[in-house]
Amino acid sequence: MFEALRKKLASLRGKGAEVVAEHAEEPETEVAREEVEQEVAQPAAQPPAAPAEKKRFFFKKEPKEKESKAQPETSVEGIGDTGKKISEEKLDDLLWELEMGLLEADVALPVIEEIKNGVRDDLVGRRIGRGYDLGEAIEQALRNAIANVLQKSEFDFDGFVRGHDRPVVIMFVGINGTGKTTAIAKIADRLHKNGMTTVLSASDTFRAGAIEQLSVHAERLGTKIIKHQSGGDPAAVAYDAVEHAKAKHRDVVLIDTAGRMQTNVNLMDEMKKIKRVVSPHLIIFVGDSLAGNDAVEQAVAFDKAVGIDAIILTKIDADAKGGAALSIAHAIGKPIAFVSNGQGYEDIIPFDGRWMLDRLFEE
Repeated sequence: MFEALRKKLASLRGKGAEVVAEHAEEPETEVAREEVEQEVAQPAAQPPAAPAEKKRFFFKKEPKEKESKAQPETSVEGIGDTGKKISEEKLDDLLWELEMGLLEADVALPVIEEIKNGVRDDLVGRRIGRGYDLGEAIEQALRNAIANVLQKSEFDFDGFVRGHDRPVVIMFVGINGTGKTTAIAKIADRLHKNGMTTVLSASDTFRAGAIEQLSVHAERLGTKIIKHQSGGDPAAVAYDAVEHAKAKHRDVVLIDTAGRMQTNVNLMDEMKKIKRVVSPHLIIFVGDSLAGNDAVEQAVAFDKAVGIDAIILTKIDADAKGGAALSIAHAIGKPIAFVSNGQGYEDIIPFDGRWMLDRLFEE
């Protein structure tokens, strides 16, 4: 998972020494001048004072119980106004290499710029204290910059559903092949395990086999499915599902929709009609993480057409790049609710920025 991006970030950490000016001298301080004057004043026979213990600098860490979200670390100790100077020219070379690595990982350009600016703000014009590992400073600057991108990407789906009036109506959108129908089944299973009841709406009346596929999941999960014949009105199916949930006091309605390319005007009109008819409380875009920037563009198009409240990224377990996970929430300003990391119903986990950071920087 994220192998390509992880290797690139690790290689940048290894180049920490290259961004320090080779012969930079520490600026003379008042303390340093006083020490020199004292040494000159001492009698020759007097033994020299023992050298002061070299101070090592470390990153400030929050307590573990506060590290559940990908929030930037506090300022890094050891980077300040004394010590070897960070070379701005060499830092620019490193940032260029970072940009190329992020582009190769399908990270969107605005996100790349934000990450680069974050690293630059942390390091440019600064100095590294004695005994300090600049490789760690590079890594921490990268972690801070990526955490800034991820910190608004989380969404408490379970809390949203628990705190909402019944039935909660959730509409799923996205193109074919992203695993949208399977994601709906996984969400239904999660809701059942949390003690809630569901109704599935087979509103993808266009794709051959879509109704049958959702029906198989409904049977396995032991939940009700509302369906019409193939080619029927998707909005009418969704309306019937909501009315059934109200009559039977079901907790959540999960609406499947047709997945065609985001450039298909008829599809978007269909999505808009479903939204008008049932007024969903939550619209979730299901995107394929392997699609990279294509998934970002799809999310932007669906957000403009019907409005997206949250995102599910599928196939995250096979994603060697990680570009979509870094970019998609930033691109549309909406959070990632879940990532799907397998084929089983249980293979869906709430997105956690700290989880992604740990995987990007694991050894």
